[in-house]
Amino acid sequence: MKIHPLLKTALIVGLLNAAHVSAEVKLPKLLSDNLVLQRNTETTLWGWADEGENVSVFLNGTLQGSAVTQHNDWSITLAAMPAGGPHTLKVTGKNSITLNNVMFGDVWVASGQSNMQTTMQRTAEMFPNAIAEANHPNLRQFTVPRTMGFKGPEKDFTSGQWQPTTPTTVGQHSAVAYYFGRKIMQEENVPIGILSSNFGGSPAECWLSEEALKKYPKRLNKVSAFKNDTYLQALIAADKKASDAWYQQLNDNDLGLKTDSPWFAENLDTAAWPRLQLPNLFADQGLQPFVGTIWLRKTIELPANTANKAGTLRLGTLVDADTAYINGVEVGKTYYRYPPRIYSVKPNILREGQNTLTVRLQVNGYGAEWTVEKPYHLQVGDHTIDLTGDWQYQIGTTTEPAPEQQYVPYSQPLGCYNTMLAPLFNMKIKGVIWYQGESNTGNPAEYEEMFPELIQLWRKKWNQGDFPFLFVQLANYGAKQVEPSEGGWAETRFAQMKALELTNTAMTVTTDVGEWNDLHPLDKKSVGERLALSAQALAYGKKNVVYSGPLFNSMEAKKNTLILRFNHVGGGLRSKGGELKGFAIAGDDGQYVWAETKITRNKVIVWHKDISKPKFVRYAWANSPEPANLYNKEGLPASAFAAEL
Repeated sequence: MKIHPLLKTALIVGLLNAAHVSAEVKLPKLLSDNLVLQRNTETTLWGWADEGENVSVFLNGTLQGSAVTQHNDWSITLAAMPAGGPHTLKVTGKNSITLNNVMFGDVWVASGQSNMQTTMQRTAEMFPNAIAEANHPNLRQFTVPRTMGFKGPEKDFTSGQWQPTTPTTVGQHSAVAYYFGRKIMQEENVPIGILSSNFGGSPAECWLSEEALKKYPKRLNKVSAFKNDTYLQALIAADKKASDAWYQQLNDNDLGLKTDSPWFAENLDTAAWPRLQLPNLFADQGLQPFVGTIWLRKTIELPANTANKAGTLRLGTLVDADTAYINGVEVGKTYYRYPPRIYSVKPNILREGQNTLTVRLQVNGYGAEWTVEKPYHLQVGDHTIDLTGDWQYQIGTTTEPAPEQQYVPYSQPLGCYNTMLAPLFNMKIKGVIWYQGESNTGNPAEYEEMFPELIQLWRKKWNQGDFPFLFVQLANYGAKQVEPSEGGWAETRFAQMKALELTNTAMTVTTDVGEWNDLHPLDKKSVGERLALSAQALAYGKKNVVYSGPLFNSMEAKKNTLILRFNHVGGGLRSKGGELKGFAIAGDDGQYVWAETKITRNKVIVWHKDISKPKFVRYAWANSPEPANLYNKEGLPASAFAAEL
């Protein structure tokens, strides 16, 4: 076959270009400008190039080493470097790549689920100046993309780059990791790199390898079919089709949208609409549980000095999704239940006199709710309009619950490990901070086994010995329990303590800084700084740092009392805010009652006048343990526990 000369030339050029592309040195996403490498230890740079290509690495112009690519992989080890920088790294082969503003410091992995993922922007309500003041060029974060994979460990991420902490970047950084890293940077005076690898809703098994999951065959079998791309894509497509159809039906049948005068319009006759008192659980207001949409309207009065000004609408948290309007203009929308509703109102929407606020609430699971003890107001300059109290409502439509998804990415075993963790293993690290457990509260006994196995697996894969693994115990969440009772979250907290049997682990107790009505409490500053105390003690060898609240050690019976001893008493045990509470005891019958208590010589004595031989004791044994106020004098709370003679 004869080839036209011009086509022949184009083919030759194309082949040469293809050869050049395949021969280019390539770096993983982790090795980018603003990189932080672990100080005081040999570190490895790695990447890919054409087979047999000679690759060299230069630090500030000085050759550090060379390697010949084998199986398209190369790696070069750098000698240990002290903290500091900035440095320049240059990688050369048939091409060259320069990394600028490289620092040596301490690298920490920040992993887990949504409470580790929760961003600084999300917590701005509690810490309004934190983002503007976050100018720390030597505190840097690499945010791992949240993707799933089931075929095997990946070598690289799909995207990502190191970012120094500035007011522009920090809003999307992990809040816990930021406050942790800032505290360590200030205390140790070294650059800090955060490898932020976390996925909201992910259970512990999502972060385990296929080999580790063989012990949990039901978990592993669940994802075996996902290795087939065709099958997985078909599931995803089927889920989307079903979801799209459900939403289409929901919107098509919504009376508030079908009418010529939609229910968010200003001039709407609502005289016949019934009323609710909000915030509240709608069922507590006599409204029968339903799935569908409900429209809510409220008329508010504004003074002349607020007309045409910008404002902020605060609607707490709503179950489940909402769209908010003022005077017929959409001002905000949220697609699921957990984020705080903070909607900016642009100028020229508000006016003097009457203004109409409308909320279209989408209810996914029969439990319509405006969460109590959250802020509900409109702020215009110095003027605040309370939005609690009387609202009118009308049902837009009712329907069946949305079809259950066949594939929920974050909830799958193995997926996080393969794509979000495995590519990190070449990085030398100082340690791990971990905030997870909410998604495993359904099976505390399994978690008691699985969590220590996760720690041991990660240590094996990083091959750095027993590096510090610092974890957060579940915060308080749920309504207060008046009488002693069972608590799934308390059981999970107790299960988390099992990991303390492993070397170089520490647990941060947070049952005093959560929010009973919010799965994602805003006080991530206390969490991050308490984790930093653990790091100071375990990673930085500061022996005098008290990093833990009291942890149950042992007990003995004496007459009709139980005498409880604790570790980590610090400067001494104390009750915070009044009389010591939160202890329940039981005799042989296992019927718990609240105990009388006192602190004597750093021991806690518990008893009850009707129990002559107490056998069982529990402390803070509730989803939201209030009251439970045992602390050490350093201000760190005691952990929940259960014990028996």
